[in-house]
Amino acid sequence: MSSVAIDATQLTPPAGYRLLASLVVPRPIAWVSTRGQDGSVNLAPFSFFNAVGDQPPTVMISIGRRRGAPKDTLRNIEETGVFVVNVVSQDLSAAMNVTSGDWLYGDSEFARAGLSLAPGEAVDAPRVAQARAALECRLSQVVPVQGTTYTMVLGQVQRFHLAEGLLRPNGTADPAALNALGRLGGDEYAPLGPAFAIPRPVVR
Repeated sequence: MSSVAIDATQLTPPAGYRLLASLVVPRPIAWVSTRGQDGSVNLAPFSFFNAVGDQPPTVMISIGRRRGAPKDTLRNIEETGVFVVNVVSQDLSAAMNVTSGDWLYGDSEFARAGLSLAPGEAVDAPRVAQARAALECRLSQVVPVQGTTYTMVLGQVQRFHLAEGLLRPNGTADPAALNALGRLGGDEYAPLGPAFAIPRPVVR
């Protein structure tokens, strides 16, 4: 198969981001809700997100800067040490997109998107009441990503919230019922689509 080689070091930051984000797909979306020390709430989506450990359950979010300053999400997490990751299902895509706007600090994305707040139980941060799943997290590490404008946030999951009927007998969430949305490049998103299972090889 023929291919095209691109020198990543010669790309402008926007071009590098566009290409990378269109190749690492689909990316799960962390719809992160936080509360500032002043009591204001914030809700914003991040697709540089994944699970990175299981004992204890640990997730990672990488947060860029806005006009050279930390985004409200990072500011709130560093102030309070807690956050909630809400799962974006396909029916919440329009509301999620509203919350991605460059709103002023203290301007409630919940209100702008017509979403309801549900109180956190293990952490002092709200979750999206309409979300089918949410993870209440406590900050464990803040790691500046060397050579970039991003900061990686690691959080340990304190509590899982799942909608009725989402949890299967084997202890996993039903992917069809979760109907999670994946992030692609540019303004593109994609539903999960049909799931299939492939048993792992048994090495004796």
